Amino acid sequence: MLRAAKAAGCLACRNLVASKSGLKVRIPLQKLHPLSRSIHHRNSQGTNSHRPPPCCAARHFTSLSRLPVRPALPLPGAHGYQPHRTFWVARLATRLLRLRYLLLGSAVGGGYTAKKTYDEWKDMLPDLSEYKWIVPDFIWELDEHIDFEKIANALPDAEYLAKLLPDFEKIGENFSFLKGLISKESTGESAFKATENHGFEGTDKQHKKVSDKEKAEQLQEELLRTQMKYQRILERLEKENKELRKVVLQKDDKGIHQRKVKKSLIDMYSEVLDILSDYDSNYNTQDHLPRVVVVGDQSAGKTSVLEMIAQARIFPRGSGEMMTRAPVKVTLSEGPHHVAMFKDSTREFDLSKEEDLAALRHEIEIRMRKSVKEGQTVSPETISLSVKGPGIQRMVLVDLPGVISTVTSGMAADTKETIFSISKAYMQNPNAIILCIQDGSVDAERSIVTDLVSQMDPQGKRTIFVLTKVDLAEKNLASPSRIQQIVEGRLFPMKALGYFAVVTGKGSSSESIDSIKDYEEDFFQNSTLLKTGMLKAHQVTTKNLSLAVSDCFWKMVRESVEQQADAFKASRFNLETEWKNNYPRLRELDRNELFEKAKNEILDEVISLSQVTPKHWQAILQKKLWERVSTHVIENIYLPAAQTMNSGTFNTTVDIKLKQWTDKQLPHKALEVAWETLQEEFARFMCEYKGKDQDDIFDKLKEAVKDESIKRHNWNERAEDSLRVIQHNALEDRSITDKPQWDAAIQFMEETLQTRLNDTESVISDMVGPDWKQRWLYWTSRTADQHIHNETKNELERLLKLNEDHTAYLANDEVTTVRKNLESRGVEVDPVLIKDTWHQMYRRHFLQKALSHCNLCRRGFYYYQRHFEDSELECNDVVLFWRIQRMLGITANTLRQQLTNTEVRRLEKNVKEVLEDFGEDVEKKVHLITGRRVQLAEDLKKVREIQEKLEAFIEALHQEK
Repeated sequence: MLRAAKAAGCLACRNLVASKSGLKVRIPLQKLHPLSRSIHHRNSQGTNSHRPPPCCAARHFTSLSRLPVRPALPLPGAHGYQPHRTFWVARLATRLLRLRYLLLGSAVGGGYTAKKTYDEWKDMLPDLSEYKWIVPDFIWELDEHIDFEKIANALPDAEYLAKLLPDFEKIGENFSFLKGLISKESTGESAFKATENHGFEGTDKQHKKVSDKEKAEQLQEELLRTQMKYQRILERLEKENKELRKVVLQKDDKGIHQRKVKKSLIDMYSEVLDILSDYDSNYNTQDHLPRVVVVGDQSAGKTSVLEMIAQARIFPRGSGEMMTRAPVKVTLSEGPHHVAMFKDSTREFDLSKEEDLAALRHEIEIRMRKSVKEGQTVSPETISLSVKGPGIQRMVLVDLPGVISTVTSGMAADTKETIFSISKAYMQNPNAIILCIQDGSVDAERSIVTDLVSQMDPQGKRTIFVLTKVDLAEKNLASPSRIQQIVEGRLFPMKALGYFAVVTGKGSSSESIDSIKDYEEDFFQNSTLLKTGMLKAHQVTTKNLSLAVSDCFWKMVRESVEQQADAFKASRFNLETEWKNNYPRLRELDRNELFEKAKNEILDEVISLSQVTPKHWQAILQKKLWERVSTHVIENIYLPAAQTMNSGTFNTTVDIKLKQWTDKQLPHKALEVAWETLQEEFARFMCEYKGKDQDDIFDKLKEAVKDESIKRHNWNERAEDSLRVIQHNALEDRSITDKPQWDAAIQFMEETLQTRLNDTESVISDMVGPDWKQRWLYWTSRTADQHIHNETKNELERLLKLNEDHTAYLANDEVTTVRKNLESRGVEVDPVLIKDTWHQMYRRHFLQKALSHCNLCRRGFYYYQRHFEDSELECNDVVLFWRIQRMLGITANTLRQQLTNTEVRRLEKNVKEVLEDFGEDVEKKVHLITGRRVQLAEDLKKVREIQEKLEAFIEALHQEK
């Protein structure tokens, strides 16, 4: 009978999972609850009642949001998938418990088991309704794909089961017969009764002694074991999925499918954020797209958490020193290879190689230090970095400098305020997810960041709290319940969506990510915080944290991206309307396009210099050179030589002074004149071009390019030496070959002397004031100084009339005589004033004599050919001016050749270099090309680009759904 009962019970269990039900997975009875298993197969062979001790591990599900709905996949028949079927089988079994326990009870206890009611046995089963969250959503969704009516119909009917049941009447008779035999012996009968009563009563007492505390411990242990099963199954599935995705991505990367690989969704989103970071918002269009903003106190473990999420040690590290000096935007995405790349660089860093990791950390540190301005400690400039790898959660994180409470030596005085302002700027975004990092190894009262976060997000609708260094906290804290208070949100005043506890290694910078993961998993497996229920399994490990943050990030993105796209669409309409009303006939050229247009115009103007005629260069160079050197020629060469007594001394003085002038000053002066002439012609062409169709928006840029090009231009050094030789030869020649050259020299001399005489007359007129005619006609009068100068001039004129061949200098006794004569007329005169007045009077007297002598020399070419022999007329001064004039012509011709052959091309090259440098300097372009028109075009271009990228991202987001 016992065998029959056993067969009936096993047959019923086998029918529960019959192939007719449409299920391909056979559920071993070993996976049932221990209490149910003991009732079903108490006498079954091969049944192991002791389950192996599970290895506790944290489950990978979050309490923040449900996993996205995925289509149900057919479950394979592998053994690893059996735990997925335990709960729905249990649900099905509860519907058939009455029949089940009647069958099994008949085999174990006979009539006593049959008397047990359904409700009594049901009360002994643990209530798992509170732990439905343990099971993934797709397990409960199996109800939609499994027809339980089919399973019920597949079970054998009652008549068939009745045939298999034993005859309870016969069983009762057998027990009565046995009892009668045993009752003959009183000792045996008493023992039988005692044993019988003790067996039944002991069972009842055993159940009654189970306290609520033991039940809770038993349920907790069962819960951890169940979580461990799902943890291991998910880890295996994730590993297989990661390998499969890696293979697929590698095939696409190699182009096996011969198709263009599209940008990933997170890369498209990151591009939008990069553009928005440079966008100067107008028309109240703010950047409200979600980011994960990582904030925390200095050395709280922000960087370590970020590295665990990125699965690589990518950030520079320091012992207690501030390392994060600028915001670092990290775009995490999935890819076949674990690599990192900067936004503005094409170099890929292989994160699986330690030398590449070291190079990446060094590059980040260099970029941070470059972004920090002189005198500052931190910088608001964002460094953009993308990290790709197998199994990495897709999201965008921004690592901010750690919040400090005290400014130490070596830091700028406003470092604390600057960090606060940077953090607030990122957290003010209503869609930013704040990842608040708190160091668990220090006193909670020392935290600064929690107050800052509670100010920015008082309701905690977008804050995730992370407690780091839990291993040190458990070891050092006298009351572990404080950790429980922290992760339950009861210790800090801030609120949060979720609370997590993580371990980021033992504090060594040489630890690898894998070793940190193993250490974290081992810690939580053995932690009393998890075993005693102070921490929930879904609140621990960085893996669970990254899943939770990723889910929250994409939820925020889906909720806000379309609203942000509409805001930029409205902003675009406003900008386009303003442009149409203010600049209807102009194209919408941004700053870069305007710079290119100006660049082409400037290069065209430089090329126009090559079209200047040689005659024009010759005339303008000769004129400007004489204007520059005429004063030196008259004052330092001609006048001193003219004071000599004879022609020999005159020529000797002239030759010496010309030689000294040529050796020291003349070539350099000539090159200066040539360079200034080139600049003036360049500026003239710019002005002429502007008169045609020039936009005044380019004026500042062109002026800056011209000045910088001139500043960089250096005339050829060898040109000065060659020019010196040419000028020496020109000045040494005294042979005037024909009469036209003689007449040209006389004309040049006469014009020069007349110009100097006019200048001298003007100086004397200003010195002595208006004459009698001006005083009577224009009602003007002399000042006291002018009256003194006039009296001195009159006295000196009388002196010159007495001695027309007077020297250029006034003797001291003559000064005294003039002074006494003036005093006799009541005029007090200073000797210095007398000498100054004499200089101008003698200069006028000398120039008048030189002009009269110049007229006499017009007919002196005949005497010149005879070397002034037997003639009282000596025109050596005419020869001097001819030598100067010839030197000017030859120098101007030489400079013209250098300009047209060399210097114009070098100037053009300098202009190109300056334009290239300005083109690479963004700040320079912003400074030189300004105005509302430029800013409006810039904003319009960026808004259009942002809108287009947002629309493309939204379309890809819908396709992914």
